[in-house]
Amino acid sequence: MSCASPEPFQISVPQDAIDAVKQKLDATTLPPPAPPSDDSLAYGAPLEDITHLLEYWKTTYNWKNHEAALNEELPQFRLDIPVHGHGSLLAHFVHQKAKCVGQSKAIPLLFIHGWPGSFIEVRKILPLLTSPGRVGDLVFDVVAPSLPGFGFTSAPGKAGFSLDQYAEASRIHFIGALLKLATIQFCHHLMLALGYKAYVVQGGDWGFIISHRIVHRYGPKHVKAWHTNYPKAAGPPTLLGNPLMFLAHHCTPWTEEEKKSMERNIHIQNTGRAYFTLHSTKPQTLGYLLADSPVGLLAWIYEKLVGWTDRYPWTDDEVLTWIHIYLFSHVHSTSSAATSVRIYFEASRARDWDALADRRFYNGRVPMGISVFPRELVVVPSSWHRTLGWVVYSARHARGGHFAAYERPAELVADVRGTLQTPQVKARL
Repeated sequence: MSCASPEPFQISVPQDAIDAVKQKLDATTLPPPAPPSDDSLAYGAPLEDITHLLEYWKTTYNWKNHEAALNEELPQFRLDIPVHGHGSLLAHFVHQKAKCVGQSKAIPLLFIHGWPGSFIEVRKILPLLTSPGRVGDLVFDVVAPSLPGFGFTSAPGKAGFSLDQYAEASRIHFIGALLKLATIQFCHHLMLALGYKAYVVQGGDWGFIISHRIVHRYGPKHVKAWHTNYPKAAGPPTLLGNPLMFLAHHCTPWTEEEKKSMERNIHIQNTGRAYFTLHSTKPQTLGYLLADSPVGLLAWIYEKLVGWTDRYPWTDDEVLTWIHIYLFSHVHSTSSAATSVRIYFEASRARDWDALADRRFYNGRVPMGISVFPRELVVVPSSWHRTLGWVVYSARHARGGHFAAYERPAELVADVRGTLQTPQVKARL
């Protein structure tokens, strides 16, 4: 583990890199519009939206202003983190300690983003977590890394950097998982390097999947509790795996809301998975588009920002600042928009999805909290959630989608605090 001290970091994109992007914007060739449809995203990112954003980008948007705001709001650092089999990666992360602790002890919290997010997703919840909203509120020391291949953290230079990998000893029947740590080791070793031997975890999207592994590998000794707004892997309880839950599930009819959610899940599965298949099979081919075309990158991510949120009123500046973190990753690291999508390929090749549903990865020793937002990509009946682990807190919200930390920051932070204020968690902190 690294013994070095974190070095303060600030984003500083040189003007020649900004000018190079502007030249590409001037040379953009746009496709013809899609046929009219009741669903504006049926064919993908609408030409009208992209044309508007392109014009705003060329004439009005000022990256340097937003770069300065990010540097002002988010205390950023870098530190070399060793990863077994992959050498050291230069980690970029946001680290802000609690501002007003009082009689309480600040709780270390690891926040893990997903795709197409980045460390920017912590921006709105950071002040809420580090300062008490009212007397007695729990406060946190927050660590929000850029995952390897994202933002300003180095990209893995070798194949096989998956969530965790399985090994089978020669002539021995496979009876369990032997973890050869990669992404989860990166996150855990970062927390240890910062002096946090015990911590809690919050994550959605890839943040959920990585949290799930961290909890299994490092809880309850190091990970005391976890919270997710994306309980994607929850499946129906089985007779052999969850006999009591199985009986209760089959004796309790679904609510109308749950029925509609399951119908929407099927619709998304049928119409919104093209990105996942491409990321998981040919990420390098897509990488040329993402690396070379600023508008191609914009369209690829904009569709998700709009389609995966619950009518969130994105401003032009918000969208373009989100995009610019991907656009300029290469300025400070070996990462890029192209390297960010490789996580899908590595996880698919390592069959990490299979492990999500494996009962050997059920963790009944680490308390978990769940937030459900109605426009999340996958929303399953609440009775399924307990197949994931020891659920001590659960909340369903009337509004919100995939980027909960950005869309509904107050609700998400309230649920994190609610999880940690349960008796089951209090006894462990």
